[in-house]
Amino acid sequence: MTVVRDPGCGCCLDWVAYLKREGFSVTVVDSATRQRDSKVPPQARSCHTGSIGGYLVEGHVPAGDIRKLLAERPAIVGIAAPGMPMGSPGMEQGGRVDPYDVVAFDKTGRLTVFSPHR
Repeated sequence: MTVVRDPGCGCCLDWVAYLKREGFSVTVVDSATRQRDSKVPPQARSCHTGSIGGYLVEGHVPAGDIRKLLAERPAIVGIAAPGMPMGSPGMEQGGRVDPYDVVAFDKTGRLTVFSPHR
């Protein structure tokens, strides 16, 4: 996976470290002028964008959801954990875990729930 992130953001590196512990090979590209991939709908955006297997992975998406994406190969552009959900991988803060959805997005920008996290 290749992850593009703003070099001032530490939580991105926490997510990358998590992915490496989960067995993913990750290359990080620091970009102070990080351009958002126009394929990620505004309502699905977060602080970093990964690409793997022809898909985009936006934000603090759990490894299991990435594996599911790669195994099922749905006809979508990618998946996202919009915002920066507390308790998601790389966003651990004590024991706090906020419920969130990983969403799928298609080329029209339509969002559907890919995986709920409660």
